[in-house]
Amino acid sequence: MSLPLLNYTTSSQNQRVEGYEVPGEEQLRPTPGMMNSEEDAEATIWAAYRQIFSEHQMLASNRQRFLESQLRYGQITVKDFIFGLLTSDPFRRWNYEPNSNYRFVELCVQRALGRDVYNEAEKIAWSIVVGTKGINGFVEDLLNSEEYLNNFSEDTVPYQRRRVLPQKDQGETPFNLKTPRYGPYYRQQLGFPQIVWQNQVRRFIPQEKQPKAGDPTLFLNVARGLSSAKGNALPKVSAMNIDYDKKVPYRKFN
Repeated sequence: MSLPLLNYTTSSQNQRVEGYEVPGEEQLRPTPGMMNSEEDAEATIWAAYRQIFSEHQMLASNRQRFLESQLRYGQITVKDFIFGLLTSDPFRRWNYEPNSNYRFVELCVQRALGRDVYNEAEKIAWSIVVGTKGINGFVEDLLNSEEYLNNFSEDTVPYQRRRVLPQKDQGETPFNLKTPRYGPYYRQQLGFPQIVWQNQVRRFIPQEKQPKAGDPTLFLNVARGLSSAKGNALPKVSAMNIDYDKKVPYRKFN
């Protein structure tokens, strides 16, 4: 028995402000029916992958060729294509398996609805849907929600709504660039964040500028070591502590 979606309060976000729409590269025009040209098909498919998968997940092995073919020939709508990407094995492996349901809900709301979650209550409400209906049921309810249909309908690729506002020099960072694979809880358990390769990066020298064999700079550290080396200091012994009987050589007689 599935539970109904719990009610949660909304908060003020950019996408809820009327009259400040600034079109960006994320926003595509609707593409109803069969694609008009190969360029339109490629632009739609690329925008969908960029919206659903994060930057480090944009791999050739994650592409869904069968879904792409169906979309090109008008057998499925853009919304069906988005549903297929959100329920695909790569998306499940990269986003569902290494995270909790709350984190998975946050990622799906960002990718499908084009906004951040309002609060923890929304995470809890949708996580109950994940627990009762599974991933497919959760994604289906998300794409059939009134918010999704009013903003993207059947033939528009979801995008980050109002990422750029007129009063801002720079817009918000795209979701696919600022959302790490692991949530804060799991990053803390794994000891993240960590500074990786920082020392190597600071000492990095391009290959064409690296010294060749016989270059004097290769012996710079050796010269510095010699200049800073110190000889073995003789121990300081008081004259009162010297055993003269043992220090003076003498001949033994048989």
